Amino acid sequence: MSPERFLARQDKLRSLLREAEVDAMLVTGVSNVSYLTGFSGDSSALLIGTSVRVLISDSRYQTQIAEECPGLEADIRTQKTKPHDQTAAVIAQARPGKLAVESHILTVSERTRIQEAIDKTDAGKGIEIKPLADTVEKLRQIKDDDEIAATRLAIRIAERAFVAMKATLTDDLTERQVAHELEHAMRRLGADRAAFEPIIAVGDHSAMPHYRPGERRIGESSFLLVDWGAALPSGYRSDLTRVFATGTVPSQLQELHGVVLKAQLAGIAAIRPGAKLKDVDSAARRVIEEAGYGEFFGHGLGHGIGLHIHEEPRLSSIAEGELQPGNIVTVEPGIYLPDFGGVRIEDDVLVTPDGHEVLSSLPKDLV
Repeated sequence: MSPERFLARQDKLRSLLREAEVDAMLVTGVSNVSYLTGFSGDSSALLIGTSVRVLISDSRYQTQIAEECPGLEADIRTQKTKPHDQTAAVIAQARPGKLAVESHILTVSERTRIQEAIDKTDAGKGIEIKPLADTVEKLRQIKDDDEIAATRLAIRIAERAFVAMKATLTDDLTERQVAHELEHAMRRLGADRAAFEPIIAVGDHSAMPHYRPGERRIGESSFLLVDWGAALPSGYRSDLTRVFATGTVPSQLQELHGVVLKAQLAGIAAIRPGAKLKDVDSAARRVIEEAGYGEFFGHGLGHGIGLHIHEEPRLSSIAEGELQPGNIVTVEPGIYLPDFGGVRIEDDVLVTPDGHEVLSSLPKDLV
């Protein structure tokens, strides 16, 4: 990704800081630092404002920063300096009257240590620390062309790995073994890792939306739920779910699958710029409620994906806000019946200037 793209992101953040009436911001979230600079390491922070842009890190990353962030000023700590003293010194030198911190990420104790260290410096007198949450995340909601391309690739890898995994299925494999095979297939195809621990749920285990794969064998039921995704070396991810038959399809499963698929298609059809988040959720939820299964769909319809597997915007009955071009969201309605099992169908959808595009393409049929 070109340095100019990161500079453009930094300029957008500076505009948000001006709106918030602060002079600079200490960005400490690992993914947020990476989004703004291209730096892929951790244990670092970015001080950014109208007249300052410094990556605060340590000697382990000196060469890496030079390679990944050409032209970016860096303050490199040695092992003789405490991290909060280094951070305070950089802040004091910049002398922002009001300094924003990521209050949803920086702990109270970390903030206190930094504030105390700033107060000990002559130049730091009078610097006011102001909590500011989800500012960089607001920018991350709108994906640019490179981010969309990365998400497409993460989806293609996940889909190819799913097909490869299905070809290896036998009745004696356990859920955990299938999860390992799926992860291995994604890595073979170019993923850095799984986007999250895959959910492989046999039979009634699929009634638990966030089930952890165990020792049940594939042959112990006639159907299987798979929720998985790939993460690229750049950090961008995919998130998909399919349910498919491994034996004779029970009539109840066929019914649930039909309702969930109809709900998902209704939710996808409601996606467009300006659509209210809760209205998209309602479009899918209404289908499930009218079929008599409303009490068995307890989570939101979907969420944004990007550098994290769960990002804004959220599609739910309590979400505020509207969809914007560049959002990438999952659409994943489900019905979960205890002692029988669950059905969830999930695809990744891009909000386009005039509607939407479903980025994933795996068949959704049970067979």
